[in-house]
Amino acid sequence: MSTAARAERASTRLPARTVARYAAGSLGTGGFATLPGLVLAYFLTDNLGVAAILAGTIVTLAKIWDVLIDPVIGAWSDRSLIRTGSRKRFMLIGASTLPVFFALTFAVPPVFGPVAGVICVLIAFLATATAFSLFQVPYIALPAELTPSYDERTRLLSWRVIVLTVTILLFGGGGPELRRLTGDPVTGYLVMGVVAGVVIGIGMLIAARTADDAVAAPADVEHIGIRAQYAAGFAAVRRSLPFRALLGTYLLQALATGTMLAGAQYVATWVMRSESAVTLLFVALVAPAVIATPVWERLSRRIGKERAFRIASLMFLVASASIVLALWAPGSWIYASVAVAGVAYAGMQALPMAMLPDVISYDERTSGPGQAGTFTGMWTASETVGFALGTTIVAVVLAITGYVSRTAGDASTQPASAVSGIVLIFSVVPAALMLLSLLTLARYRLRRTDIDGTAP
Repeated sequence: MSTAARAERASTRLPARTVARYAAGSLGTGGFATLPGLVLAYFLTDNLGVAAILAGTIVTLAKIWDVLIDPVIGAWSDRSLIRTGSRKRFMLIGASTLPVFFALTFAVPPVFGPVAGVICVLIAFLATATAFSLFQVPYIALPAELTPSYDERTRLLSWRVIVLTVTILLFGGGGPELRRLTGDPVTGYLVMGVVAGVVIGIGMLIAARTADDAVAAPADVEHIGIRAQYAAGFAAVRRSLPFRALLGTYLLQALATGTMLAGAQYVATWVMRSESAVTLLFVALVAPAVIATPVWERLSRRIGKERAFRIASLMFLVASASIVLALWAPGSWIYASVAVAGVAYAGMQALPMAMLPDVISYDERTSGPGQAGTFTGMWTASETVGFALGTTIVAVVLAITGYVSRTAGDASTQPASAVSGIVLIFSVVPAALMLLSLLTLARYRLRRTDIDGTAP
C-alpha cells in the first residue's frame, strides 16, 4: 500500500455501528474470563469437596488445552479469511455452542462425588474453552483489519473495554447473586451457568457481524499447514521485538490479574467474612474503571499508548501491594485499594489491546499480510496461560497454607495460615508479577510515527 493510500485509509473514522458491534463482543470475552476465573475453583473446593490442589490442576489442564488449540484455530481463521473473505464462520460456531457447554460445567451436583465431579467438570469446561477459542482468536484479529489508524484502534478498543468493565461487574457481581437466588447452591450454580452462558453467547453473536466490515487478506497469501502454523507462531515471536515485548508484558499481567480474580471469592469469604462481599469487591473494581477508560484513551493520544500503559501498570502494582496490610488490619478499606486497581485495570486492558494491531500491521510491512491469526493465536494462548497459572498459584498457595475444602452446605473454619495465604494471593503475588511486567514493557519500541508515518 502506498504512503498516500495508507494515510487516506488511516484518516477514515470507523462507523459507530462497527465500534458498537465489536464492543458487544466483550459480553462474551469478559463474561468467560471473569466468571470461571472467579467461581470455578471455589465451585470445586467448596461445592464438590475437591481438594484445592486438584481443583487448580483441573483448571490448568483445561487452559493447557486452550494453548494447544489456539494456534490451530488461528491457522483455520486465516485460511477462512483468504478463502471466503471473512473470519465470521468460526465466530458463529463458537457463539452458538458455548452457552450449552458453559451451563453443563456448573451442572455437576455434589452427589457425584469429588472424582466423578472433577471428570465431568473437566470435560464440560474443555468443550467450553474450545468454543470460546473459536470465537476469541478471530475476534482479536479484527482490529488490525478494520482500520490501520493508530488512534482509531485505540478508540475501537477503548469502547470495547468500557463494555468489558461493565461486563466484569455484571458477571463478577451478578454471577454470585444468581448463585444465591434459589437458596440452594446446587441449583444456584446451574441457574448461574445457564443465564451467564446465554448472555455470553448473545454478545458473541452480535460481535460476529463485525467481521463483515473487515478488509479481507489478499488471495495470493500462502496457505500453510497446522504444523507450519505452530512454527509460524514461534517465528512471529522471534522476529518481532515489539510483539515479544508486548506478549511478555501481557502474559505477566494476565497472570497477576488471574491470581487476584481466582482469589477474590476466597478473600470475600475468609478475609471480609462474607461470601456476598465479592459483589462489592467487583463494584469497587469496575465502577471506577468505566469512568477511567475514556481518560486512558485521551492520555494515550497525548503521550502515546506505551507510556500510558506504563502508568496504568504502576498504579495497579501500588494498589495491589497495599492490600498486604490486610494481614494485620483486614477491613472495608480494601475496597479503596481495589478501586484504584480498577482505574489502572481499565488502562491495562484497553492499551495493550490497541497496541497489538499496531504490532501486526507493522510486521506486515516487512513479512507480508495474512498472518493476523498467527499473532492473535499466540496472544490468546498467552492470555490463557496467564489466567490458568493464576488459578494454579492460588491452588498451590491454598494447599501449602492448609486450606480446608468442603461440600455444599457444610460449615468449616480455616487456619490462620490459610487466611494469610489468601491475603498474599491478593496482594504480594500480583504486585511482584506487575513489577516483572514493567521490565518487559520497557523493551517495547513502537511509537505513533511507526504506525501512521511512512513504512520503514
